[in-house]
Amino acid sequence: MPRPEVLDRIKEAEAEADEIVSEAEREREERINDARARADDIREEAREEAEEDAETRLAEAREEIDGEREEILARGEEERDRLESRSAGQREEVIEFVVSQFEEAVHAQT
Repeated sequence: MPRPEVLDRIKEAEAEADEIVSEAEREREERINDARARADDIREEAREEAEEDAETRLAEAREEIDGEREEILARGEEERDRLESRSAGQREEVIEFVVSQFEEAVHAQT
């Protein structure tokens, strides 16, 4: 084969190799970009799931707190009613005691 033809074939082979390398680099960049996009999607999905989980837990905690609050209020009302009943029974005794103390104080001054 004459030298010019060999040089032409070498140049063609080099050009073909450059094209193969360029194509491989483009494919690599596409894959990297696809991987980055997928990673962004995964992060976004994870963030959304975490937010939903947090909202669910918060709602459950609020329900639990509301239930406990209702129980505390009910116990408080029962205790108030019990104290009112007990004090109503002692009201007459207290009135009699105060009146007798007042009368003693008045008699003591005269």
